[in-house]
Amino acid sequence: MFSVDVRQDGQRSVFALRGELDYDSMEQLHEAGEKELAKGREAGPVVIDCAALSFCDSSGISALLRFHQQMSLQSRALRLASVPTKVSRLFELTGLDQVFSVHADVADALTAGRREDVAPDAQSPARSSEGHRP
Repeated sequence: MFSVDVRQDGQRSVFALRGELDYDSMEQLHEAGEKELAKGREAGPVVIDCAALSFCDSSGISALLRFHQQMSLQSRALRLASVPTKVSRLFELTGLDQVFSVHADVADALTAGRREDVAPDAQSPARSSEGHRP
């Protein structure tokens, strides 16, 4: 069973993912993301806590990538925290470790520098300010 628990930390939102993020469950992440995006550009960054994520397939990665792109369109940061080794390895193999801002834990992601909170280049809104090759 998959779940997304959302909590606020000041202006920042933390999405705690639990279970398997796949084709059958990605709609839950999409719905939580839509609610967050409805807050608009004034809202802060989102941290996705992956500590209890037991599995993520290509559909789950697509959902995360789509949410990342939508957040970037609002000049908001999306940070991943506590990514399990299997998922982290998948990010490395696909090059997504260069797209997502990945942090050791939620505390680190919440205190990440202000420069990450705004997309660096309005001409390419899908880019994050951390993790891209020059």
